Amino acid sequence: MDRKNEKSEAKGKGGNKHFQSDKPEGFLQAERILNFHLLPKTVKRRVYALKRLQLQSANIEAKFYEEVHELERKYAGLYQPNFDKRRDIVAGAVEPTDEECEWQSDREEEELAEDLQKKAALEEKQADSAGADDPRGVPEFWLTIFKRVDMLAEMLQEHDEPILKHLQDITVKFSEPGQPMSFTLEFYFEPNSYFSNTVLTKVYKMKSEPDAEDPFSFEGPEIIDCEGCKIDWHKGKDVTVRIVKKKQKHKGRGTVRTVTKEVPQESFFNFFNPEKASPDGMDVDLDFTLTTDFEIGHFFRERVIPRAVLYFTGEALEDDESYEEEDLEEGEEEDLDDEGEEEDEGDFDPTA
Repeated sequence: MDRKNEKSEAKGKGGNKHFQSDKPEGFLQAERILNFHLLPKTVKRRVYALKRLQLQSANIEAKFYEEVHELERKYAGLYQPNFDKRRDIVAGAVEPTDEECEWQSDREEEELAEDLQKKAALEEKQADSAGADDPRGVPEFWLTIFKRVDMLAEMLQEHDEPILKHLQDITVKFSEPGQPMSFTLEFYFEPNSYFSNTVLTKVYKMKSEPDAEDPFSFEGPEIIDCEGCKIDWHKGKDVTVRIVKKKQKHKGRGTVRTVTKEVPQESFFNFFNPEKASPDGMDVDLDFTLTTDFEIGHFFRERVIPRAVLYFTGEALEDDESYEEEDLEEGEEEDLDDEGEEEDEGDFDPTA
């Protein structure tokens, strides 16, 4: 259940458009406080009672989400046999039966244009004739998904691709009952020449209770922290750094020496070494980095892992794009309204 998206959609479609005021936010807040304090004492007393009820509702909502988390954990066990079978088919560990491969694709083929059908049939024939050695499983299954999903493709570098060809599965595990709410992403790799780990993990810690200082801001569970894992890279194979050579000249003797040092470079595998929030607070860049990291973790959990084959075929991408287009159309409509007002102002002739 993608509760985060559901909430954002509800906000976007429920007519929840705030009046835009030229007054500073601090002034508006002071104005609201003043207006409240101008209420009769008996009315304010009743409003306080209503706020206590609201706080009780927030605490009940927190309990609701705790139970939802337990349901997710329970149903994760029911999904797991399907995910295990998916992993085995992708890796080529098992060959699905003819019955398991049956799929009603007639309608899909009818939707293809005639020239595309001919091209697809020709390519299929060439692939069959060229492929005396049948590939195992579904080659580059997860790498293909990474390349097709914009959010993941932005993290992907060319030097990551050979490694991700060895990625066999991605799973999610939920925290056990009685433990703090969290979920863990697990990336399973076949033996490779890059690192010795067979599993790379990323833990996302969550909070599902109203904040003591601002209880009415509670809208459900939120990710508050994450922890990666140590990657045991083989010598010279760490793609998160690059070797830089620099010449240094001795001031006195004039001799020159060459020194080498490692400097960080962009890589998907930096995902497993997330930046940590400082106890002294965060700057804007760090806050953006952590927010993006949390969104990616949520996207893996809610979208990619449950619907992997649909991202591989591109069908899930069409669904995602339709949501984006709908949001974009709403945003463009607002922008056009603003532009229209500006154009009206531009056409005004003060001498008329």
